Amino acid sequence: MALASWFRWNEPYYRHTQRSPADTVSEMLMMELNWQIKQAEKLQRERDIEYRRIKTGVDYSWLVSYSKKTYDIPPGERLELENACAKIHPSYCGPVILRFRQLVTEYEPEVQEVSQLFHTVLQDSIEKLKEEEEVKRLTRQWNSKRSMSLSLMTFKSKVRIYPFSSDIIKTVSEDVEKGTSEVNKSVWSMPEFTHSKGF
Repeated sequence: MALASWFRWNEPYYRHTQRSPADTVSEMLMMELNWQIKQAEKLQRERDIEYRRIKTGVDYSWLVSYSKKTYDIPPGERLELENACAKIHPSYCGPVILRFRQLVTEYEPEVQEVSQLFHTVLQDSIEKLKEEEEVKRLTRQWNSKRSMSLSLMTFKSKVRIYPFSSDIIKTVSEDVEKGTSEVNKSVWSMPEFTHSKGF
């Protein structure tokens, strides 16, 4: 037995790289787009065959051989779509695919329109994600303000419970309790009544 087989020096070394979730989502969404483009091409061929059959009255579809030429997305548009796919959160991947399939089934677009429809679905999803993040940010901000106001309310309620704890605040009840007869007239808003013994 060769020594190299023990150490496996002659076999190539494969390093498994970890893929980010954004790459996985982008690849999955682009695969869905490519599949929908192929489906649109197939439907367009079937429509062409049906149109020729109705026009001529004879079915020659078994004689016709179609070239395997497929529609290619322009490189600039493909790059733009890949960038938009990278912005999709992994939790939105499934709903984006379902929405895209639903729209393709509903509108039955031409091959050239499929990528535009896909771009629309991606933009809608990105906008929805931004709105949700804004709502979360505002909720966090509101909760922090609410907790601050609750702490102020707790402080104010303590002041209400213990209103006589300060020596600065003088009240009528304090004066009555102390038995002071001297009351400042500017504090009292009621007129003074004198008791006359003549009645």
